[in-house]
Amino acid sequence: MAATVKKKKVSEKPSKVKKGRSLVIVESPTKQKTIAKFLGNKYTILATYGHIRDLPARTLGVDEADHFEPQYVILPKARKVLPAFKEAIKNAEKVYLATDFDREGESIAWHVAQALKLSDDRVARITFHEITPEAIREALEHPRDVDMTLVHAQQARRILDRLVGYKLSPLLWEKVRKGLSAGRVQSVALRLLVEREREIQAFKSQGYWSITAQMHKGSDASFEAELVQIGDTKIEETTVLKLFSDDYRVSVTSLNEEKKVIDLVETLKKAAYTTVKVVKKEAQRSPAPPFMTATLQQESSRRLGYSAVKTMVVAQQLYEGVDLGDAGAVGLITYMRTDSLNIAQSAQAEARDFIATRYGKEFLPNEPRVYRTKSKNAQEAHEAIRPTSVTRTPESLKDVLSNEQMRLYDVIWRRFMASQMANAVFDTVGVDIEAKAPSVTETFLFHSSGRTVKFPGFLKVYTELDEKEAQEKNDSQKLPALAEGDVLKLDEVHSESHQTEPPPRYNEASLIKMLEKHGIGRPSTYAPILQTIIGRGYVRQEERRLYPADLGMYVTDLLKEHFREIVDLDFTAKLEDKLDEVAQGSHPWVDVVQEFYTPFMAAMALAKDGIKTQKFEPKESGEMCVKCGAPMMIRESRFGRYMSCKTYPTCKNKISLNPDGSKVVPEVTDKICEKCGKPLVKKMGRRGPFLACSGYPDCKTTYSIDKEGKLIMKPPPVETDQKCEKCGKMMLLRQGKRGAFMTCSGFPKCRNLKRVPAAKAA
Repeated sequence: MAATVKKKKVSEKPSKVKKGRSLVIVESPTKQKTIAKFLGNKYTILATYGHIRDLPARTLGVDEADHFEPQYVILPKARKVLPAFKEAIKNAEKVYLATDFDREGESIAWHVAQALKLSDDRVARITFHEITPEAIREALEHPRDVDMTLVHAQQARRILDRLVGYKLSPLLWEKVRKGLSAGRVQSVALRLLVEREREIQAFKSQGYWSITAQMHKGSDASFEAELVQIGDTKIEETTVLKLFSDDYRVSVTSLNEEKKVIDLVETLKKAAYTTVKVVKKEAQRSPAPPFMTATLQQESSRRLGYSAVKTMVVAQQLYEGVDLGDAGAVGLITYMRTDSLNIAQSAQAEARDFIATRYGKEFLPNEPRVYRTKSKNAQEAHEAIRPTSVTRTPESLKDVLSNEQMRLYDVIWRRFMASQMANAVFDTVGVDIEAKAPSVTETFLFHSSGRTVKFPGFLKVYTELDEKEAQEKNDSQKLPALAEGDVLKLDEVHSESHQTEPPPRYNEASLIKMLEKHGIGRPSTYAPILQTIIGRGYVRQEERRLYPADLGMYVTDLLKEHFREIVDLDFTAKLEDKLDEVAQGSHPWVDVVQEFYTPFMAAMALAKDGIKTQKFEPKESGEMCVKCGAPMMIRESRFGRYMSCKTYPTCKNKISLNPDGSKVVPEVTDKICEKCGKPLVKKMGRRGPFLACSGYPDCKTTYSIDKEGKLIMKPPPVETDQKCEKCGKMMLLRQGKRGAFMTCSGFPKCRNLKRVPAAKAA
């Protein structure tokens, strides 16, 4: 689910700068507010509200005949702030461009300088990883020029994406359907989803069995061991094996035939069990590195259920600054668009002091941990994502952060702290148990293992999900003290049938991981990639899994046939490498665009004649509408498949479909609608199950329910003593799924809304 970003009103009122002051320009009003509290009267801070200039919206905006010269225009929203900027720079002693520390931020800084026609002697570029007083002062003491290699790299990316979008999209409109779009990087991401879907469709499941024995020693508790070898043949899961020689009386040839497995279980029940090998050793596990953009989005998806877009929106809030009361607004994390794992020495020193004080010196490694990213093009000048001060613990911020901010900050803080702590140490034991059955020549080998935590180390602060699962598994399996030659008593032999599983569909986390692995995109592009392919209808999201829509599969096949390089993983990754070379100053940006443009336009010329016009239309379901008798059509949206009447919008009959194509039949409940008295039915919506009146659409009453189907009773709004700053009416405190918030009592005429931190709401 994409996070909603509240639009901010852009001020048109000019800001005057007194003589002797310097002007600091940032993109965000939140960042403007935070930095203003750090700097004294010598500085005036203004915000651009994002980009100032860009390519025109309705034309290509690139001169293909003149070295791809871009034709930038002032954006409509920027026209409102430019007068204030022009007025402010008249008396400014120096203009500092303090936009974000990445290529896009560098590009915004350059565009501001160009739009305001600032001379080189009046303008300086400053960058910082974190928005703290120390970082801002350090940046002001070390200004630099705008880095044109970074600007050119961002410009090349923008022009490449514009060429693909504005050349290829009209072709899809003509040949397939109006309104379609094709993106250079998005098309590759879509291809990954389509190819995985084809793997799943072609997969043929096979059955197999596993056999476990439950046994005990003396009066000790029972434990389980798994059959891993028969004779000299090891059993491998999901693999059909010849397990026995021809003279074996059971004549089992594989562990995928039920009758033979039953015979084998009966044989094992008569066997004698003896411990033949016990291996005890100490094992260690190192902590994971701190977050970079891709891993933050992955962990946020797995642990918190946040989409990539929502993760970046909340992280941006934490980076730009949160009002801490008496301490004022402070940035709580370092810059969140990064592919580096570097950590500042000062941050490491602070973390080590905190760990030694709170947890003890034994939780510190001998030397500070240093991590290196596996990406060869990582911008090592950047830092990993970390808290700006580890002394700002999640517990200390519970009164000032919203629920969403608190959950994400907690994960970032704990992951960073764990990354600077000592290894976790485990005592492990592995036991091999031999089973000998009467009248059987082969011996059977069972194996069991256990693990206990000897020293928690970093696990004291942060447990990764796979480690949590391993701990839960080992907690349920306590091995007794065993030695070689111990005779064990059999309790029971269990057999369990399984089916081989197809490869799983991607979710947002696993798709980002795959894009990162192949070098597709960069930290700032992962969230927009996902937002685009879902928003364009190429992909639908069901139960957090990504399903390529029929339209997405059709367009991908078309691009693979006629524009192979556009959707080729290696080609796209190499193009990213070339953009990195532009950023490093070793490759002219025009050459990179030209190398792409020439074969691309040749493919375009062939495709115009080679692609046959085949309009992609909804398929008929074979059913007729129960309301008007017209055919029902199968359609798709980003929320799933459904059937709707062919005469829509005249007839709005619609039936949701499951991922397998079957109809979702609303479950009738014993609850009654309070408004019309009709039964309530259980339905599935974008945000999960809910109850709705069976009289819909005449009655549109709905009720929220929890996982167990119980009604979620929302408390009535509470009047507050605060007045709405927009209309002057009283503000009401309400409770929603995402926590407490305040709304104007003048709703819906006034839609003023404010989120409230959990502690303040209480």
